[in-house]
Amino acid sequence: METKYGDVIKFEKQDYCGAIILDNVEKMNVVGDAFLKELGALQQDILGMEDLRALAIVANGDNFSAGIDLKFLHEVSSEKVKASLTHLQGLYSFWQTLSIPVVIGVQGFCFGSAVELMLGCDIRIAAENLRLSLPEVKLGLSPDMGGTTRLTKLVGTGQAKRLIMACEEIGAQEALQIGLVEKIVSVEKLRESTIRLAQKMATYPPSSVAFAKKGINLAEESSVAAGLLFEQAQSTYCCGTEDIKEAISAFFEKRKPSFKGR
Repeated sequence: METKYGDVIKFEKQDYCGAIILDNVEKMNVVGDAFLKELGALQQDILGMEDLRALAIVANGDNFSAGIDLKFLHEVSSEKVKASLTHLQGLYSFWQTLSIPVVIGVQGFCFGSAVELMLGCDIRIAAENLRLSLPEVKLGLSPDMGGTTRLTKLVGTGQAKRLIMACEEIGAQEALQIGLVEKIVSVEKLRESTIRLAQKMATYPPSSVAFAKKGINLAEESSVAAGLLFEQAQSTYCCGTEDIKEAISAFFEKRKPSFKGR
């Protein structure tokens, strides 16, 4: 089914998988007031969707997003940023704290704030025509929606400094080479590939997917000992669920499993 969520963002849901679609093509899907407000409202609705097991993020048009709306940036002040930035950072951190997997597909221009949106997702798929850049330094500021933090963790200090401090633009192949994206597909197959991967993970037992995501996130930010302790806890829980019994029974009975999330 397809429903128009708002003026610049669409939301579609099929079975257990949802798709967020940037839909402000005339303005190259810029990040401004309307986008941020709609994104926040949609995220609140997502939290109430108990049957949602995976998300895909894609964009209509030739370009994923030109980044921050310069009109929006022109009107900001230190006072406004101080009052709102914690909330705004939370919009992009939302994808990591969400228990379900989030796959994003990016094409054409993906600049600035749009890169930071991408960095918060679990798996990034690039179209062959991707042109990626973080130009904030040229505009008199530094990335403030997770760019310096998440990019550094993802690609390392040197590459992060090159992309952020030198504002270098890179393509899909280089993004893959440095670990900024996980996969490259043709422009024509981008949306299908992104949604299909999310749909694939939505067919797995919700608890095991959620624990896998949490465990990987924890491993990035903590010690080996803490990670192993988490693995013990999640394994103890998962081995007592109905879903693990259903998965094993379905395997032996050569049938499609039906997972209940418990």
